[in-house]
Amino acid sequence: MKKVNIRELLEAGAHFGHKTKYWNPKMQDNIYGDRNGIHIINLEKTIPQIESTCDFVKKLASQSGTILFVGTKKSVKDAIKNAGVTCGMPYVSNRWLGGTLTNNKTISKSIKKLENLEEALKEENTLGLSKKEVLTLKRSHGKLEKGLGGIRDMKKLPDAIFIVDVNYEKNAVKEAIVLGIPILAIVDTNSSPEGVDYLIASNDDSRLTTELITSIIVESYQEGKRTIPVLEEIEDDFVEVDSEGKISTTKIKKKKKIVIKKTSQKAPAEEAPVEEEAPAEEAPVEEEAPAE
Repeated sequence: MKKVNIRELLEAGAHFGHKTKYWNPKMQDNIYGDRNGIHIINLEKTIPQIESTCDFVKKLASQSGTILFVGTKKSVKDAIKNAGVTCGMPYVSNRWLGGTLTNNKTISKSIKKLENLEEALKEENTLGLSKKEVLTLKRSHGKLEKGLGGIRDMKKLPDAIFIVDVNYEKNAVKEAIVLGIPILAIVDTNSSPEGVDYLIASNDDSRLTTELITSIIVESYQEGKRTIPVLEEIEDDFVEVDSEGKISTTKIKKKKKIVIKKTSQKAPAEEAPVEEEAPAEEAPVEEEAPAE
């Protein structure tokens, strides 16, 4: 995992907060001071916050967990989209649609509509349509793709959500809190860190800062993903377990059922074969002479 240092953060402008009159007192512990009416963020606290967040992300990735990347401001949307695409994770880089997390049924219907429009726009399906009808379909598709394109493959709720600017993305924060989804966030001096599980105190308006921090998050996720063990191809669908339920490492060939080894019991002593007695010969039956 890439180690970030104060110099890199300074060069990216991560230390610049907002004007002092807009500050949120709950961020006081992360403020170094102020200069020319602008709060300066204490980057000595930001670095361990980044490291802690990256440790969580790495562990989550090693368990095949999913992260939803969220950032819809013009200055950060490209970095968020790139992070999602690079990790193969869902992302929201345009407008957050209400109910994205809490009203999955409605969102699923919209995604289904998007898929239907894509099917309708296939060349073989537009042959009988006028140019105006095709244009209408394309506009509807473009609108849905813009809002849902990043989450269309999100089949279940994410295991965590990474947000840039919790003030701007307050609806995403609220939905994540309702569902108990861990929140990882870049939080500036004008925002409240309440509800954020993994805080990164930093400038949340700078494109360079967002690119730097998200790139570190992405690298941590990829590193964690690489630690997932690759299962070797087994020769059969059946496995062998012992009496304690532990799976044996021995490959089983042509097993028809799960075999349980009773490791704590001794094999029974072999019994001596029992000789079968020959059946007794029956005495011949004398036939009686027929009566005269």
